[in-house]
Amino acid sequence: MSSRTNISCLQEAKRVAIFGGTHGNEMSGIMLVNMWIQNTAEIERKRLVTKPFISNPRAVEKCTRYIDTDLNRAFTPENLSASDVEGLPYEVQRAKEINQMFGPKGSSNAYDVIFDLHNTTANMGSTLILESSTDLFNLQMVHYIKKAMAPHTCSLLLNEHPQLKYSTTRSVAKHPVGLEVGPQPQGVLRSNVFEAMRTILKHALDFIELFNSGVEFPPCTVEVFRVQERMDYPRDNNSNITAMVHPHLQDCDWEPLNRGDPMFLTFDGRTILYEGASTVYPTFINEAAYYEKQQAFVTTCREILTANAIRKAFK
Repeated sequence: MSSRTNISCLQEAKRVAIFGGTHGNEMSGIMLVNMWIQNTAEIERKRLVTKPFISNPRAVEKCTRYIDTDLNRAFTPENLSASDVEGLPYEVQRAKEINQMFGPKGSSNAYDVIFDLHNTTANMGSTLILESSTDLFNLQMVHYIKKAMAPHTCSLLLNEHPQLKYSTTRSVAKHPVGLEVGPQPQGVLRSNVFEAMRTILKHALDFIELFNSGVEFPPCTVEVFRVQERMDYPRDNNSNITAMVHPHLQDCDWEPLNRGDPMFLTFDGRTILYEGASTVYPTFINEAAYYEKQQAFVTTCREILTANAIRKAFK
């Protein structure tokens, strides 16, 4: 990357992958990707190769989140460098295969962009997930998507916390982008969620085509929700859950949670209040897939990020 009068010149994005089925029971991405595998016309753009791809086919076949272990946590250096392929869990084997096909992770040969499509049971609406606050290409792209979707909203979750960041399927790419759309039950397809995801991908690919054609994007600011802390359910000494998400918090993703607000409701009717020092913005509230991860929701703080103007670097 080079800079001229605050314009950052970035490499053209020539190869894009769209992953569905990283979790085999999140139906919107699976159905969209399978549709695009049959007919790529909708995702074709000039100067761009776009590959739709089912990441975890065995889990998709069984309509389950995963077979042995969560594929979206499997892209660690240890897993990707493991040599005993046959003795590895299925998703670790699959991570190695994906890394070879679309990476290697961290290399100049890696795909430019990977969109990883997910559904959530939480009331998050349309949410784009970024893994870096300094990726100018992604910041400009999500700004473009948000403007294109107006007046409909699209929240931006920044997962850059060193302790909570995990080794995602999309992290193989130079510019990884996650997409969560909900609420939608596991193993269920809802038309409004399907169409919202489809629309976001259209705008994203339009942005990449414009960028590759030489369009310069001016400086912009984007509001993100930066991940702070993972909150577990209250538990007893045997790790059994003793309380539920409070009805005043349920379905209130992205809304402020202030000190003294209801957070959990015990089975005997006692309210547990939020006692944090500052206002937070919870999300992934009561996500079904996160019970096994001992997570009731994650807290975030609101933040404004600034991105330089960008254009394609010309050789």
